[in-house]
Amino acid sequence: MRKSNHLEYLKKGDLVAIVSVAKYILRNDCQFAIRLITRAGLKVFDIRKTILSRKGMFSGSDEERVEMLQSVLDNKNVKAIFFARGGYGSIRIIDKLDFNKFLINPKWLVGFSDITVFLSHISKNFNTPSIHSPMPINYKESSKKSVNELFNLLFGRKNKIRIKSNKYNVKGEAKGKLVGGNLSILCSILQSNSFPDYKGNILLIEDVGEYLYSIDRMVYSLKRSGVFNNISGLIVGRFTEIKDNKPAFGQTIKEIIIHAIRDYKFPVCFDFPLGHVKNNTPVILNEEIILNVSSFVELIYLKKNDSK
Repeated sequence: MRKSNHLEYLKKGDLVAIVSVAKYILRNDCQFAIRLITRAGLKVFDIRKTILSRKGMFSGSDEERVEMLQSVLDNKNVKAIFFARGGYGSIRIIDKLDFNKFLINPKWLVGFSDITVFLSHISKNFNTPSIHSPMPINYKESSKKSVNELFNLLFGRKNKIRIKSNKYNVKGEAKGKLVGGNLSILCSILQSNSFPDYKGNILLIEDVGEYLYSIDRMVYSLKRSGVFNNISGLIVGRFTEIKDNKPAFGQTIKEIIIHAIRDYKFPVCFDFPLGHVKNNTPVILNEEIILNVSSFVELIYLKKNDSK
């Protein structure tokens, strides 16, 4: 593993970029996000250079997206990259990127869903943290709480997360780095050099728009690959817009996961407020946390705040 230089939290006046690397997005779709980011005291890089023209379902061709993202990764003045949206497309370009200058001047990568590819890749290869959170296309519909917490994290204010427990939870305490993201994307990068280092760490999963049988297959793919043998804890975010087929699959999301992990002893938190939902709670990936699952659930960052 090549370790990146120290990643600093943002400060007022820092330059950030909004980039389109997956499904296409229109520049006008970013105006609300730009106003929000600007009000937080940050400057936004010229989106005419980072929001590309549509090419099929993608935001530009593979080559165009690589060239654009590479230029932002290499730009030492850009301190954070906000991925405009997910959809699909990140896996097509990850192996064409050069992270050498990123290692010298690392920056926060911010997003979720299809962007799990990038967040996991820098975690595995460079031991660099990132933020799993709403993306610019989501800000208008996102809860104020989730958007405010995103900027708290970027500025180094790491608040403890405390939520109600769930009757399906498995009680216990786990310590380790928080890794993971979208379940479908994790399975698409399984056994690649972009899959996160899960050994001794706490795995996070969420998803949207999948069939129940497909979720079952993906969970068993993780199991058969040895992932559940080695994690210290499991956080199950929200699974939304899930579909069933005929005949009905016969199990809920919780039942699917419980059935697959029933022989393991690690703590499990269900219904963590994160995923393709309005209150998509931001969290820092690749950072040491304590997960405490009891009559309530707590997620506590071990590294003390660096904000001033």
